[in-house]
Amino acid sequence: MSAKSIVGPLLVLALAVVPAVAQDLGTLNPQPLPPLAHPDDPKTPAKELFVRRTKPSQTTAPRSIGFYAHGCLDGGVALPIDGPTWQVMRLSRNRNWGHPRLIKFLERLSTKAAKAGWPGLLVGDMSQPRGGPMITGHASHQVGLDADIWLTPMPNRTLTRKEREEMSATMTVAESRVDVDPKVWTPAHSAVIKAAAEDAEVERVFVNAAIKKALCREAGSDRAWLHKVRPWWGHDYPFHVRLFCPPDSPECTVQPPQGPEDGCGKELDHWFKDSIIHPKPPPPDAPPPKPRPPMLMSALPTACKAVLAKP
Repeated sequence: MSAKSIVGPLLVLALAVVPAVAQDLGTLNPQPLPPLAHPDDPKTPAKELFVRRTKPSQTTAPRSIGFYAHGCLDGGVALPIDGPTWQVMRLSRNRNWGHPRLIKFLERLSTKAAKAGWPGLLVGDMSQPRGGPMITGHASHQVGLDADIWLTPMPNRTLTRKEREEMSATMTVAESRVDVDPKVWTPAHSAVIKAAAEDAEVERVFVNAAIKKALCREAGSDRAWLHKVRPWWGHDYPFHVRLFCPPDSPECTVQPPQGPEDGCGKELDHWFKDSIIHPKPPPPDAPPPKPRPPMLMSALPTACKAVLAKP
């Protein structure tokens, strides 16, 4: 991919303090983060270091390092913000980076999905230029092998910058939370998720449990791909695709393999228990939960420190 096809990184919004999910707004005026007073302090959160590296590390051999939720990316490549069958959303986050295999996968999926009735991909968060933990949002997306794809079909025109920052992804889950919304869900939604799961490089696909339920119902006898599609919290608006560790990345930590079952039985029923859909609030006098301490560089593979230090 030529340098001309890669849009220069945009600065990250300094005041973003809420999880960055598909329906959260971006900004038309991103501001640079202030320099860290003590960047070499081992107690400095890793997310504060990685978010300030707005360009990828220079290397001739891109690689994913560590686990999806504890790692980094060396030699990240940007997905161009516009393609014949895709457009990148929330440009102000500067999260359209990944391992070259992720870029090729998204280009490949967008073409296949378009032939299956999905007009094109609206691509949400991938990774930061050097991967690593993010200041908002995802626990994973750290090694350049994860991507969120909106459950909104791409329009037949190029979206404006304002639309990319402010329009919301489509909510496909019914208000009851026990199924998809029949006024929104279409066969094309099933087709694009199936196309992703059938790709040989895809390790798994995360969706809301109601979406998994719909896919199980609609799959018919062609069910070999369903075992890759797993219900998980928070995937009402996008679906999340994760690739296998690439052969060129020996330091990438492989996720434990899934079983061959399609995941449409009792394990799916668990997600629709009333205690899961409507959890009881804590007692009024209960102390607020302690926030999880931020990840430090010491929790990441040693190679990630070198990735941060590269030009």
